[in-house]
Order: sequence, then C-alpha cells, then structure tokens
Amino acid sequence: MNKKVNIVLAGVGGQGVVTAANLLGKAGINGKVNVFTSEIHGMAQRGGSVSCTVRMGDVSGPLVPNGGADVIVSTEPVEALRYITYAHKKTKIITDTNPLIPFTVAVGGEIYPSLEDIFSELKMYGELYPIDALKIAENAGAVITRNSVLLGALAGTDVLPFPSEVLLETILENIPEKYKMVNKNAFVQGMNAYKKIKQKI
Repeated sequence: MNKKVNIVLAGVGGQGVVTAANLLGKAGINGKVNVFTSEIHGMAQRGGSVSCTVRMGDVSGPLVPNGGADVIVSTEPVEALRYITYAHKKTKIITDTNPLIPFTVAVGGEIYPSLEDIFSELKMYGELYPIDALKIAENAGAVITRNSVLLGALAGTDVLPFPSEVLLETILENIPEKYKMVNKNAFVQGMNAYKKIKQKI
C-alpha cells in the first residue's frame, strides 16, 4: 500500500500554478501511482489567488485537510502564507522569494508585508525553503522556467513517491523542443538550491 503524499501549490493567476499541478498529476500517472488533483481560482484569472492540491498514493480524493500538507510550493511569498493552514511543523514550505504585488495593494487597499516578516511567520508553521526562482531561471537561460525551478526543488525533498527523473521527463514531454534544455537546467538547479538550504537547517 502506497504512502499518502499531500502537496499544496499556491500563487497568483498567470504564474503557472495550475500547469505545475497538471504536470505533477501526469508525473504521478507516469510513475504508476494513484493521483488526484484539484484547483481553486481566485476572483481573476490573472492577479487573483490560485491554489491547487495534488494527492498521491493511498488516497481517495483530491482535498488536503488542514495541517495535512507534506509540502507547500508557492510561486509568491504572501500566497504561501495565505495557505499556511495546510501546514504542520514538518511541512516543507518552498516559496519563490520574489513578490508579485496584488492589484489590491497597487491601488492602495492593502499593505504588502516585508519579506522578513513573511518568512519569520512561515518559519513558525513549518520548514522554510526560500528560493530565488527568478534568478535561478535567468541563470538557466529563460525567466519562464521559474516553475521548473520550484518543481525541481519539490523533487529534491524526496517526498514524491517516484524518482525525480519521472517528474523531469514529464515536464520535458510537455514543452516544445527548443525549451527542453533550459527547463532541464532550471529543474536541476532548483533541486540543488533546495538541497543547499536543507544542509543549513
């Protein structure tokens, strides 16, 4: 009987959160494990809060209970905090360090907290792995590979019930040939970034 793996992905509309969840779902199928995914869109496709859940193994539905996430992967720091109710003390919280200021802040309705405050609070709920996915993606060769960076970091946790190569191969199967090498580089660098932080904790 397979173990249960609960993953929550969070971010802002337009950042590829749903795409990342779909890739994880396909990787689960390729890895021959039971998998369920779900997605919740915010008020706007672009600029609104978006979250997805991915459950693998001995599970019978897509919903992750509060306090039940093994990993939270967020493309935006505040969005990691928004979905922190899914975390427990050993949840691995992987987030891009680059804020995307929501339109509500841009028009003066809210104040975006400092990264220091966000990270301090996240550390109270789980193991924090802040990764500069933008910088790593640029080093890999293309800014659009930020999600591959974060998925590489996720693979580095060893939480997935299949080898990391299965996820990488699934990503590469679903993108045009000309982007395969930069996405592979981004994935590997993301995995290495996670492991580098892990060594310091």
